[in-house]
Formats: sequence, C-alpha cells, structure tokens
Amino acid sequence: MKKYFFLLFILALSPMLAMADDSGRCGVSVAYKYTEADHTLTIQGSGPMSNYSSRSEAPWKTYRKEITTVIIGDGVTSIGGEAFKGCSNLTFVTIPNSLTYIGVNAFFDCSGLTSVTIPNSVTTISDYAFANCSGLTSVTIPNSVTSIGDCAFHSCSGLTSVTIPNSVTSIGEYNQEIKGKTNVEIIP
Repeated sequence: MKKYFFLLFILALSPMLAMADDSGRCGVSVAYKYTEADHTLTIQGSGPMSNYSSRSEAPWKTYRKEITTVIIGDGVTSIGGEAFKGCSNLTFVTIPNSLTYIGVNAFFDCSGLTSVTIPNSVTTISDYAFANCSGLTSVTIPNSVTSIGDCAFHSCSGLTSVTIPNSVTSIGEYNQEIKGKTNVEIIP
C-alpha cells in the first residue's frame, strides 16, 4: 500500500518537475536562465559566451527543442559556437548592440527563424552561423560586418532578401543563398 501511495505521489509531482526552470553559467561572466512557462532562454552578463564543440554540450541541451525565444542581454559580446544549434522551434532572437561575434554553427538548423536583426556592432558572422535555417526569409547585414564565413547562410532555402554593405570584405565559400540572389543589395 505504501508503494502505491508513493507511486501516486511521484506521478502527481511529475508535471511540476517537467515545468522546472533552469539556470547556470554559459561563460566566465555570462549566465543563462531558461523559463519553461514561456520557453524563453535569457543570456545575461558581460563578455563572451562559451563555445561548445557540439550542441550536446550547451547547458540548455535538454530544452533545445522547446526554446522559442532567446534574449541576449546587453553586455554579452559573442554568441558561442554551437550555442543554439538544433533549436528548431526558435522563432525570435534579440541580439544586443554589445555583440561583435556570431560563432560557428551558432544558429545552425534553427528552421523556425524567419528573420534576424544583426546589430551594427557585429563584425564577424562565422562559418555555418545560420546554415539550414530554412525558414529564414530576410537578413540585413549591418555596416559593421567585415567577414561572413563559409556556408554562413548555406541551405537557407527560404532566403529571398539579403542586404550586404560595402564593409563586407570577405564572403566565404558556399554562400549561394547570398551570392546567387538577384535581389541582393550592395549598399554603398
């Protein structure tokens, strides 16, 4: 009988355990908080986020498929490599003016993203940063960007509008989604 009540108690707690928030570090002076109720991941602090060698290393890996919103606070200077890779339900990202670098595979396979506003502080968009973001339809690259890595927008099949400023001095290989569009605008 005790086992039965214990089992009922555990089952009653299961929904509460599943709705748990999570927080921790994702850089020396950068922390994250995941809020289950609204599927929001907030990154705050100062300095760079950590780079991860695979998406399974990101501390929010358990919630990767649930995350719909990422808010990166002012003071964070980079988005780590593989940070949001595979967050397929991610639809909204806030990137602060303090950010200068978007890491390798940072948003790889985030098919729910339809648009991204890159602030006028970012200088580098790394290899595969937005690759396989099939829902991405438009990108405006600010005057601060000087380098776009290999395959940064590879397999972004929905991408129809790209604005590239003259400040971009290097566009890596396999960025047909940028180079092959007839509506690419180069801003003088």
